[in-house]
Amino acid sequence: MKKIVVADDSSTARMFIVRCLQIAGLDDAEFIKVENGKEALDYLRENGADLLVTDLSMPVMGGVELVKRISASPKLNCIPVIVVSSASNQAREEELKALGALAVLGKPVSPPDIMDALEKIEDWEG
Repeated sequence: MKKIVVADDSSTARMFIVRCLQIAGLDDAEFIKVENGKEALDYLRENGADLLVTDLSMPVMGGVELVKRISASPKLNCIPVIVVSSASNQAREEELKALGALAVLGKPVSPPDIMDALEKIEDWEG
């Protein structure tokens, strides 16, 4: 069973992202929902995961800092990261991909967007 961490300070956004992932074929995954980057990082350090989907704008620790810390960690940098944000632009997208984000998707995200991003992960099977 895949373990997927969804980090967003909006409970509605978390629910919507989980639903999109389920529709994209991950209906049997275990979803861990957290409200900020620090909670995500703490969870990942303790438990690992198969995928992280994160927002950019969150309290305590935002998505950019979270992606930086994951990419700098030998233990965590193998975890695929998908960024979902309404605050993205071309420069930010390039920065995030340079830091190791697999994909940067705009809000509202859709199941086809998620499926396209998942196809970029080597050896990924839903």
